[in-house]
Amino acid sequence: MPGVKIIPRRSEERGHADHGWLKTFHTFSFADYGDINHQNFGPLRVINEDRVRAHTGFGMHSHREFEIFSYIISGELEHADSMGNTEVLPRGAVQMTSTGTGISHSEKAHGNQEVHFCQIWAVPRPGEGKGKPAYFTRKFSDAQKLNQFALLVAPSTASEVSLNREDSGPAPIRSQLRMYAALIEPGATVAHTFKGNARKGYLHVIQKSGYNPKKAGGDGARVRVDGGDPAWAELGEGDGAYLVTKEDGGLVVRNEGDRVAEVLLFDLE
Repeated sequence: MPGVKIIPRRSEERGHADHGWLKTFHTFSFADYGDINHQNFGPLRVINEDRVRAHTGFGMHSHREFEIFSYIISGELEHADSMGNTEVLPRGAVQMTSTGTGISHSEKAHGNQEVHFCQIWAVPRPGEGKGKPAYFTRKFSDAQKLNQFALLVAPSTASEVSLNREDSGPAPIRSQLRMYAALIEPGATVAHTFKGNARKGYLHVIQKSGYNPKKAGGDGARVRVDGGDPAWAELGEGDGAYLVTKEDGGLVVRNEGDRVAEVLLFDLE
C-alpha cells in the first residue's frame, strides 16, 4: 500500500497563551498568533485546544461563512446562540454550527469545573458559505471510540449523515472533511485508509495531562504514527502531524506509552 507522508507539528511550536481564565493552543494562525507556514490545511482553518476556567467563557460574539465545531474532552460546555439554541454539552459531545449568513453565540464553562475542548473551523464547499445557519449536536461514548476510529463529523452530502437534529451518527458539515476520534489503550493500534487522489489529513494527540507549553513528554500519552516504511513519527500529547498521500494510503497509530491516548484524525479533500 502506498505510504502517507508525515510532517510533525510539535506542540511547543504551536501558538499558545495563558489568559488566566483561558489557556489555549493554536495549530494554525489565530488571534495574536501568526505563522505564514501554518495558516490552513485543505479546508481546515482553526484547531484550537482550549481550557476555560469554571464560571468563565467566551461572551456572545458573531461569525459568518465558516463551519465551526467543538469536541468536548472534559467538563461541560454551555452553548447559547442567536438561533435560540441553548445546550450543555458533556464529554464526548460534538457541537456543529454552520454559520452561513451569520450567527452569534457564546461558549462558557458550565458548573464548577474547567471545560477542556477542541474548537475547529473549516471553510464550506464552494457556493455553500452563505447558506442558512444550522446547528447540530451529537454525543459519542468512550466505548464507541475504544481502540478504533469513530466517525464524528462527515460532509452533509455523505450517505452516512442525517440532517435530523435528533438523530445519531456523525454531525453534518458543509465542508469536504471527516473527523474521527479514537481512545487507544497501551499497546493497541488503530488504522485508517485514505481514499482517492491528492488526499490530505491531519492528526492531533489531545493534551489530556494538563496545559503544557513546553515540549510534549513527561507523564503524557505517546503514540507512533506509521504511514508505510520509512514514513513514521512519534508524537506526544499536544503534538500533531500533517498527512499527505497522492494515492490510496494507509495509516497505523500505535500507543507506545502507559496510558490511554486520545487522538483526533481529520480526513480532508
